[in-house]
Amino acid sequence: MCENTDAKQLAKDLLIFKQGQDSLFGESDGVEEGLEKIRSKMSDLTNIKNLHFLLGAGASADAIPAMEPLIKIVEDEVNSGNTEALVALEECAFSHHDLKEGFQAVKKHSPKNLENILGTLYSKRSYMNGVGEVDKINDYLINLIESQIYKSINIDCNASDAEKSLSLYKQLYQKLSLRNKDLARVNVFTTNNDLLSETALGYLNVNYNNGFSGGLSRTFNPARFSYTFSRKIDSNMEKYEPLENMVYLYKLHGSISWIESDDNSFFNIKEVDVEPTQAPPEKNILIYPTPLKQNKSLGSPYADLIREFQNKLLLQHGVLIVIGYSFSDEHINNAIYAALASNSSLSVVIFGDYYPTENLTKLTDRRIYQISGEIVENIEGGKESIKIHYFEYIVNNLIPDLDKSRDSDLLEDFISSLKQARGEK
Repeated sequence: MCENTDAKQLAKDLLIFKQGQDSLFGESDGVEEGLEKIRSKMSDLTNIKNLHFLLGAGASADAIPAMEPLIKIVEDEVNSGNTEALVALEECAFSHHDLKEGFQAVKKHSPKNLENILGTLYSKRSYMNGVGEVDKINDYLINLIESQIYKSINIDCNASDAEKSLSLYKQLYQKLSLRNKDLARVNVFTTNNDLLSETALGYLNVNYNNGFSGGLSRTFNPARFSYTFSRKIDSNMEKYEPLENMVYLYKLHGSISWIESDDNSFFNIKEVDVEPTQAPPEKNILIYPTPLKQNKSLGSPYADLIREFQNKLLLQHGVLIVIGYSFSDEHINNAIYAALASNSSLSVVIFGDYYPTENLTKLTDRRIYQISGEIVENIEGGKESIKIHYFEYIVNNLIPDLDKSRDSDLLEDFISSLKQARGEK
């Protein structure tokens, strides 16, 4: 429950809920009334025929460090005795002191932005290659930073540190997977490279299509995104219905489980099993966070994935729900802009306070919804300030619950009741 005070708190003072530039709150709406209006609108929008989600780094923020904390991790590694020993062991053409100075020189201009630091190092490497020279300190720093980013993403999704994030992903996919069978299956697009989505889907036994074929060698084939998975409902007739527990998953920036491989004659991307916390494989194909990532995204498989994103947004009667995404990827932003310019039946819901930095938040277009704000809730032992545009609150409170008449819920309730009857935990 939200905090009650003698003076009624108004939704318009604490929350943002806009359609275009018009607030959807009444002048006298209290916080709870305002939240109920948001829930009601979300219920309507998630019942539109074509439902798409765009999940950014904020969706995994409870388990994966953001860019600013990563700078501290990288700096500690640069300064560590382990790195000093490696530099000496590998007989590098530079000293550990030189390496530390090189990192500080580039960090000085972007003390809180690892993306800019890595972008500067990439640009210098490109320049040096262009003039036929090599800067070994620069190349060493790039490899070190990429390795630390990979290790920070390649977490054990079942470990206690990831328990909260994994639980939220499970709740999200539990709600999305059993959509009304008369509606299209949900498309989840994500810029995240971690395996939280796959782990949650596997735990729930939800079928998902991520563009990779089954079998011993799981190779990428974008044509698979056009496949419809159905089951036969009448053994005497050729009558089928689409699988209910099905999600389409598009990893726009790749995954820690993707590598380059020559196992397939058409596509050279393969999905492999990875061990948590291991170093990145030599042929991993992540798009690392740099200002140059748009250029890399033009190649396969990223061009195929962006094309799928564009095509799905062009489907009639669709809604794109944006969560935890910072609008820092121009190729993704441009796909959204283009879809809004050519598809009059597309709606976009933006969770987050990006006004006025993001262009979409400045438009009067009533197909664009903005939701953000902060409330105070009573918890055990006190009060807690909660942001409603954070992944946790959205999943727990704003995405509609499944109908309790669903078979999966009935089965789950039965198993729970049976365990209680047996005295099991």
